[in-house]
Amino acid sequence: MTRMRIITRALTAAALLAATSCSSTVRSGNSPVFLVIDNLGGIRGGPTTGTASSLLISDVLTLVTSGGACSLQAPCPTVFGDTGTATLELAKKDITATAPTTNNQVTINRVHVHYRFADGSGVQGVTVPVDFDTFATATVPPTGTATISFELVRVQAKQTTPLVQLVGTPQTIAVVADVTFIGKDQVGNDISVMGSIQIEFGDWSD
Repeated sequence: MTRMRIITRALTAAALLAATSCSSTVRSGNSPVFLVIDNLGGIRGGPTTGTASSLLISDVLTLVTSGGACSLQAPCPTVFGDTGTATLELAKKDITATAPTTNNQVTINRVHVHYRFADGSGVQGVTVPVDFDTFATATVPPTGTATISFELVRVQAKQTTPLVQLVGTPQTIAVVADVTFIGKDQVGNDISVMGSIQIEFGDWSD
């Protein structure tokens, strides 16, 4: 009986160790640092530059009333994309390790945007806009922060289903955009981090 307990405990410990190692690898990769999102915001597209907000009120069609042939009497219906901005920093996985060095700084070169409803549902190109990848570059230093700007909502998304159907109606669509920043540290380790922002789409009054 004692021997059976020892064998069982050994097998259980080995299984737990294997599961932990696998989970750690899947979750964090090989880089000795984490990417951390300090803040993530959206800026509504338009003829004037707005400020970043954690809730993006996105206009699917904007009436431009100045510039060129546009006026209050003859506004120009225009579609603008929306911009995202994020502040990123690094954190050590092992808090007892030495401070990060220039080898650990991370260069972001790709951003993936995925849209969904708050409950996780949504069909791309039918009930929510289609996912896309955009390319933007920023290097997060060993200490301190880096800010990166990127395309959060494309013009094409507002010209296709389901957003184009909002034009001229009081209907709105509320989605969550999951934004993943993807890059490498300076020795080639892959590293990424994801944050989320709420977007309210509508044909808002101008």
